Amino acid sequence: MQRAFVDREDLNKALETLKNGGLILYPTDTIWGIGCDATNQAAVEKIFALKGRDKSKSLIVLLHNDNQIASYVQTVPEVAYELIEYAEKPLTIVYSNAKNLAENAIAEDGSIGIRIVRHPFCEQLLQRFRKPIISTSANISGDASPKSFDDISAQLIHGVDYVVAYGQHEKSDGKSSTVMKIDPSGKFEFLRK
Repeated sequence: MQRAFVDREDLNKALETLKNGGLILYPTDTIWGIGCDATNQAAVEKIFALKGRDKSKSLIVLLHNDNQIASYVQTVPEVAYELIEYAEKPLTIVYSNAKNLAENAIAEDGSIGIRIVRHPFCEQLLQRFRKPIISTSANISGDASPKSFDDISAQLIHGVDYVVAYGQHEKSDGKSSTVMKIDPSGKFEFLRK
């Protein structure tokens, strides 16, 4: 699929919003998401409030490179790198013992879901931001996930601080990522295929 050019101004506005603790509405390698600085507790709180999401439900974070995982997880089993390398579609891996993230971004059991994103806008944003970004589907909790920008409710669009222009006219297959849980020993299981 032909990808649109990433506009520098669009990227800069999203970056500034994240740095200032704001929320962005942005396209990812799966579906449109709501994002914020994953190390900023107040920003993460705003996401729960906007979505009406139960705080016991865990969130995921996006990184642009698997070398960064060890900065946010106590132990990264070697098999995780192989799973990421050979994954044919977007893969979120839930790791035990998260660290260096906002407390309210980490699940009650201490785990965190991390996806290495392969998407032109997200990759550039993450490279420049140099921190993980929360990614949660752009819907009110309980509603269907949006297959395209046109499916996102006005309530969410007006509830964020910046709406990314990139990808608004593209249609996606509307599929969420595969989710696997991996323990420090390297044992893993599928949570969502």
